[in-house]
Amino acid sequence: MRPATHYVKSAGSNIAYQVTGDGPVDMIYVPGWVSNLDFAWSSPRLAHVLQRLGSFSRLIRMDKRGTGLSDRNVGLPTLEERMEDVRAVLDAVGSKRTVLFGSSEGGPMCMLFAATYPERTAALVLNGAYASGRWSKDYPWAKTSEQVEEDLAVVEREWGEPADMS
Repeated sequence: MRPATHYVKSAGSNIAYQVTGDGPVDMIYVPGWVSNLDFAWSSPRLAHVLQRLGSFSRLIRMDKRGTGLSDRNVGLPTLEERMEDVRAVLDAVGSKRTVLFGSSEGGPMCMLFAATYPERTAALVLNGAYASGRWSKDYPWAKTSEQVEEDLAVVEREWGEPADMS
């Protein structure tokens, strides 16, 4: 069953969120680049993961500003602004301390939240997250600018079609 979607105002933008589960610990899942709270429930595999996470936690999920059910025309928010969106959602649900679960680009938001609000951080879980999105001499694990541009070209060309970005 699809849970109710709620909204909280953060720096003038409406941020969509859902809460499921009633476990003893709060966990906020901050997704990667593309998300949609409602669409996630129509994917059997993803719905299973969400139900499992909700079986041992109060699972809090959000669509980042500019994606999914959150406000779309928001310009290019900073990492700090997006991290404050996480805080706004946690405040809206009354979460004092939470497990931060960041996937892909949600990871840096969770890392910054943990560093900024350590008293509100119970744990930090990262999946496919990164410290920097671009290659540099001191961070040789990231993709080069050329590789990122190639990936973006694939996304633009194949948007709306099944694609594997691995």
